[in-house]
Amino acid sequence: MSTSLQTLPRVERNSLATALVITRREIRDSLRDWRIMTPILILTLLFPPLMNFTARLATNWVAKYDAPIVGERLIPFLLMVVGFFPISFSLVIALETFVGEKERNSIEPLLSMPVTDLELYLGKMLAAFVVPLMASYLGITVYLIGLYFSIGWQADFWLLAQMLLLTTFKGLVMVSGAVVISSQTTSVRAANLLASFIIIPMALLVQAESILLFWGEYRVIWLIIAALIVVDLILIRMGVRIFNREEILSREMDTLNLKTIWRDFRGYLLRPPQQAADRNAPLPRFDPWRMLRRDIPRLLGDYRLPLAMVVLLVLAASVGGAAFAPVYRLPAGSVNLHNLPADAFDDLDNVSSLLPTLSVGGIFWHNARVIVLEGILGLFSFGVLALILIMIPMAMVGYFAGAFGLLGYSPWVFLATFILPHGVLELPAAIIGTAFALRIGAGLVSPPEGFDVGQGLLLTVANFVKVFVLLVLPMLLAAAFVEALLTPQIIQWVYG
Repeated sequence: MSTSLQTLPRVERNSLATALVITRREIRDSLRDWRIMTPILILTLLFPPLMNFTARLATNWVAKYDAPIVGERLIPFLLMVVGFFPISFSLVIALETFVGEKERNSIEPLLSMPVTDLELYLGKMLAAFVVPLMASYLGITVYLIGLYFSIGWQADFWLLAQMLLLTTFKGLVMVSGAVVISSQTTSVRAANLLASFIIIPMALLVQAESILLFWGEYRVIWLIIAALIVVDLILIRMGVRIFNREEILSREMDTLNLKTIWRDFRGYLLRPPQQAADRNAPLPRFDPWRMLRRDIPRLLGDYRLPLAMVVLLVLAASVGGAAFAPVYRLPAGSVNLHNLPADAFDDLDNVSSLLPTLSVGGIFWHNARVIVLEGILGLFSFGVLALILIMIPMAMVGYFAGAFGLLGYSPWVFLATFILPHGVLELPAAIIGTAFALRIGAGLVSPPEGFDVGQGLLLTVANFVKVFVLLVLPMLLAAAFVEALLTPQIIQWVYG
């Protein structure tokens, strides 16, 4: 196309009405496609009566053995399944939104429409979401009507609200994730393969919901709904942020060039942060002293927002752990720190296989492994799991400080002896490592300015490696020496 898309007229504001114009057009096309409507109608009109028959059969069968609770818990489970199956077709429709248009050679007129990227993106996403959602609601209605007339069962208001919200937000997660995939791939085949990253987590989520419904833990369902809302917002933000019309048109074939990836990663690793995006800048040699004096302080300044976020969450976890101390009190006399014997730490290695051995190597390897794991898990969880890995031990520290205080010991003396000596090095190292791991996951949602998703990921990983090797590892090693050799002596001196 000779005319650049940037020269095409755009509306000046993001208008939901304009997005709905695109939505209506796409919905009309979907309603005309029998390949889409036939399975949706079958699941909507035939599957609910089948589940109704199953519920009636199961209820009558368990009644023979005086176990009505099994039938009562089965009905909400089937209600969840009836709503999930039709909404799952939204994934198929969403995967076709952009890459399908490209394969049908209809992408240029679509991208040339005088609308903003946000309007175009939301319009296509809503179009993939509305028809399956209405089918799910219809299926739930048919199922509930059948239950009412067959066994006289009526859904509780809050249970029905939970099922409707679960169906809605699970569908929105699948659609928003699939639209991101569709806008970043070059073929429907590739999009279908990448859809496994959506299908597998959703299948695991359905299994978890099934367990909760059979156990009657309906309060936990609200937490799942809240988590789905957060994931929805993240995926929509990610899709809008990385959506680029020019790249969709110009991208012909996805290729994996390991040589180019290594060249870019090496450049991000060796260049100063202010020159990272300049591929024409000369590639400096590996100079750890220059990186420590210039690159690391610059990166810490650039990462001040994730650093502040991690610090706040660490404090919140510590306070939250202390708040649980009165709820789960340690039995009186269970801990005796008075006249602590000299060999108190000799058998600590046999307490649990999950804890590191009380040696420099064991402590250092454990802490370094956790930071690396944060970086890996942060990539697949938008940084959430990286935060959880640091919040759990800090919550435990807060809990034991509060619990020891309830047993008559000073929590401040406990922290000053058990935590502070090595914590002055270990905690800052953990916070820095977690902040850079968090940025790896956040980079998928919001790549750095001037970078696409792939290059942004390489940049954040390179920054993580640079800081981890040059700053975090030395701090963890020094902390391990203090924790293994000095902290036990301080504890013995205070409590012995």
